[in-house]
Amino acid sequence: MIERTACPRLGCDLPDRLLAVRAAEGDEDSFAVLVQRHSRSLLTLARCILGNPQDAEEAVQDAFVSAWRHLPEYRHRAEFRTWMYRITVNRCQTMCHRRPPPVPLDTVAEPAAGDAWSQPARTAEEDAAMAALFRALAELDAGQRVCWILREVQGLPYKEIAHVTRTDEQTVRGRLFRARRSLQEAMGPWR
Repeated sequence: MIERTACPRLGCDLPDRLLAVRAAEGDEDSFAVLVQRHSRSLLTLARCILGNPQDAEEAVQDAFVSAWRHLPEYRHRAEFRTWMYRITVNRCQTMCHRRPPPVPLDTVAEPAAGDAWSQPARTAEEDAAMAALFRALAELDAGQRVCWILREVQGLPYKEIAHVTRTDEQTVRGRLFRARRSLQEAMGPWR
């Protein structure tokens, strides 16, 4: 029997590797620390891929349930964080394939004319720009979108992205190049 990990502090000092080993042995407290530690970045990743906060929460929850079930099989070839990114990306891609294609939206209406410094007009413009970015991301090939999110939003290095996407670094670089070029074209009016 393993000793229970009492880690009530949010920033537990134990490394992910040790927590994962303990969690694989049935220590729910260790797994709770891992969930607490990684849920925010995984939610951000899922939101960027899926474009919907509710779907993102469902995907991350499913990813953690899957991780809990498969922890005894986890061999620590990659960092726990990378392993969770892979599970989450796979879950998001499965959700994308299952849902009906999105209805194309017309261009966003121009913000109402008024004082250039008025907060509502600025907020509306920022919202429109974000909506345009999400539409542009949705237009990308799934592989390009995932690589771009992992690099630009999550800040992962190329090697880790390659591991998450099960490709090589050269493929990651190519996908990022094409994604950046497409997004630059799509977001040109917002510069």
